[in-house]
Amino acid sequence: MKFVRFIMKNAALASVPKHIEHFSKFSPSPLSMKQFLDFGSINACEKTSFVFLRQELPVRLSNIMKEINLLPDRLLTTPSVQMVQSWYIQSLMEILDFLDKNPDDYKVLGEFVDALVTIRNRHNDVVPTMAQGIIEYKEAFAQDLVTNQNIQYFLDRFYLSRISIRMLINQHTLIFDGSANPVHPNTIGSIDPHCQVGDVVQDAFHSAKMLCDQYYLRSPDLILQEMNKKKNLPVSMVYVPSHLYHMLFELFKNAMRATIETHENSNNLPPIQVMVSLGGEDMSIKVSDKGGGVPFRRIENLFSYMYSTAPAPQIGEYTRPPLAGFGYGLPISRLYAKYFQGDLQLYSMEGHGTDAVIYLKALSTDSIERLPVYNTTALKNYKVSQEADDWCIPSKDTLLSFFIRK
Repeated sequence: MKFVRFIMKNAALASVPKHIEHFSKFSPSPLSMKQFLDFGSINACEKTSFVFLRQELPVRLSNIMKEINLLPDRLLTTPSVQMVQSWYIQSLMEILDFLDKNPDDYKVLGEFVDALVTIRNRHNDVVPTMAQGIIEYKEAFAQDLVTNQNIQYFLDRFYLSRISIRMLINQHTLIFDGSANPVHPNTIGSIDPHCQVGDVVQDAFHSAKMLCDQYYLRSPDLILQEMNKKKNLPVSMVYVPSHLYHMLFELFKNAMRATIETHENSNNLPPIQVMVSLGGEDMSIKVSDKGGGVPFRRIENLFSYMYSTAPAPQIGEYTRPPLAGFGYGLPISRLYAKYFQGDLQLYSMEGHGTDAVIYLKALSTDSIERLPVYNTTALKNYKVSQEADDWCIPSKDTLLSFFIRK
């Protein structure tokens, strides 16, 4: 019997490339926040969700799995990236098992929820494991600009795809597992129709403050202001509180670390100021610190997966400073903002401080998933080669070279 299962498993594995090729020919179907909300609150039908997800999840998985194979061989063959790839293959196979099952069978629907929970748990460590793969690659091979650009392009798309897949899984499992969210009973899945932005700001700040106090034995205070152009009320919106919390927690950690290290000899720490503003199109949050800022040329580096100001930790290493890590906090926070058509931008004044601004869509109809799709345009981005710059490169020896040519 074990031999038969072994043969069947090998046969299934052998068919994976064919399935990836098939499903990657389809484009993912982006959903709006309003569609997520309406489905979960008005038309919540487990059968409809099952039929949609058993097709949509393989499409999203296959699109990004095609791109994994375009990574440089030296990165693709690292143990950590191989592990991530094996998780994706296994998850794809488990979802494909439901393609020919009867959606009217309640037992099948229950098994599907269980399978999604298993898949979600399997992928919990995808970010640190992929980050470990990048570290293994950087330690073993010399870096070049073009390869780094290709890896940056891939990781933005890979992590954004992961956010979208977890969003679909969370919505289905939270709505159809038969139990309400005890922490947020009014949420529709993971979405809060009346997300109080100020409350999330306070929660994220106090979590970061607790870490900061533990490590530095002190922390800056918070000054929070809210501006609501629509009503004279605290700002609320339709959003995923955990996504917003993730972004703010990362910004507060960075702001606190910079503030304390810049003012280490001062008895008084300047506060972190937050402005929340709701307009007709945008809901914006500005986090301002007086942590000394960073040079303009380094701003984009802060969003690079190939760059970190902190020493690279190893997976399972818990002794590292709590306000630092793989250096992925900012780039992934920006992806959370971009996922529903927003953005996260930094404006810094070296010698003074930094303003970080989160831009989100104020209307749930405008908050539509931003999803990567594998096509010829994406393929070209992995074939970019180093070409001569069409701008002069600044040189201190310009005057000398002029006289040499004479």
